[in-house]
Amino acid sequence: MNVHTLHSDLLRGVKSELNYLVATGERPRTYTYDPPAGAARTTVVSDPHQVIIRDARPLLSQLSLDEEGFALVQQKSQTRDFYDDEEVRRVYYPEAVQLLKELTGADRVHIFDHTVRRRVSGSEDRRANAPRQPVPRVHVDHTARSGPQRVRDLLPEEADELLNGRVQIINLWRPIRGPLRDAPLAVCDARTVKPEHLVPSDLIYPNRVGETYSVTFDPGHRWFYVPDMNVEEVLLLKCYDSEMDGRARFAPHTAFTDPNTPPNAAPRESIELRTLVFHSP
Repeated sequence: MNVHTLHSDLLRGVKSELNYLVATGERPRTYTYDPPAGAARTTVVSDPHQVIIRDARPLLSQLSLDEEGFALVQQKSQTRDFYDDEEVRRVYYPEAVQLLKELTGADRVHIFDHTVRRRVSGSEDRRANAPRQPVPRVHVDHTARSGPQRVRDLLPEEADELLNGRVQIINLWRPIRGPLRDAPLAVCDARTVKPEHLVPSDLIYPNRVGETYSVTFDPGHRWFYVPDMNVEEVLLLKCYDSEMDGRARFAPHTAFTDPNTPPNAAPRESIELRTLVFHSP
């Protein structure tokens, strides 16, 4: 057991309910649009558990993407309006590319997606004209199969060469308004996640089927969050790594209800970027 596992037992934490997956024996699937007649929007059955989510701020200088699967960095963005997709692509994307190259030593970074979320009470995610909502379910955005497939889908001409080197999928998550106190993000220490608790699940789009991991409960999972995140803080999440040498590959995460959230806290507004990070062989 290393030093920050020992010290994390002493950290302040909150107790909250996290939604894991009930393992039914069937492959979970979720439609991102109104499903065909007679089909359920999702077959995911939640298995809620009360867990301790510890304050990671005292450990931030010790956390790393390759050990725990998440880290926090400071970055002042020149982006004025994160709701303006064109400005995000023009200003924020290049900032994120530079940040990831400096942090990881990558040769190349390809940003393939971004999502803005704004919590609206009573709104259901993925409904027409509804803002994207925080996801209150333990999951990982990619799997051992879908990570390489994203490279083949997005960069088909170069995929074989790129997949010869190390490939990571790293999400950059930041508040648009701060301090963020509503529906914060909890992240599981990747070192405490056993492969048998990661369940491949289909995410069905109109033109393709993606694969994510749902997660079944393990009392050994160690959860963390960064309270009161501000707009100049970026949480990095490891969602895939092609290296299988013991470093973190998949960091489960979920939005959760912090019992310390003030009743008048502003609803969560956040933006996440999904990136392919390439290292030459």
